Amino acid sequence: MFFRSPPWDSAVYWSLDLETGGLDTKTSPILAVGMVPVRGGMIRLRESYRTLVRPEQGGLISPVSVQAHQLVWREVREAPPLGDVLPEIDRRLREGVLLVHGAEIDVAFLRRDFGRMDVTWPSPRIVDTMRLLVRNAQLKDPCLSRDVLALNLSRARAGYGLPEYQAHDALADAVATAELFLAVRMALGARTLRDLR
Repeated sequence: MFFRSPPWDSAVYWSLDLETGGLDTKTSPILAVGMVPVRGGMIRLRESYRTLVRPEQGGLISPVSVQAHQLVWREVREAPPLGDVLPEIDRRLREGVLLVHGAEIDVAFLRRDFGRMDVTWPSPRIVDTMRLLVRNAQLKDPCLSRDVLALNLSRARAGYGLPEYQAHDALADAVATAELFLAVRMALGARTLRDLR
């Protein structure tokens, strides 16, 4: 049986970005979370969520990650612990679609920490702007290799004529991802939620 997919703008998309203490999805702690919803095809900045996260005892912040986001222990030691932050993320994810730029990283961190905190992963639908970028580029040139595409968030945004933002701030990157999503969705002509998978 064939089920019709709802119109793309009938879903609520929660654009999410994480800043972490490194890229090791097994051990690096989440240090910051930024989320902003896209409702009815519009980014709702007033509903955004931003927080620093205090790592558990022993959570290391690698020097390489500090160079990217400038978050050090001094800034996160008074932040809420992960156990207080996950219910806020969970509540938002249960409302709609998870929108990320590079799902394999952000989703791995989230799933790991939901499991560590014994919170059931909500298994949201996921829209990954990286995948949409690849699809749009390959529609224009089916022989195009993914390796030559500008998949970095800042470079991808520039390719769609979007303004440059400060990179590696969780909320700024969540907003940047939401804007990129709207631009790529338009370029793809996606009309339904299924068109965005």
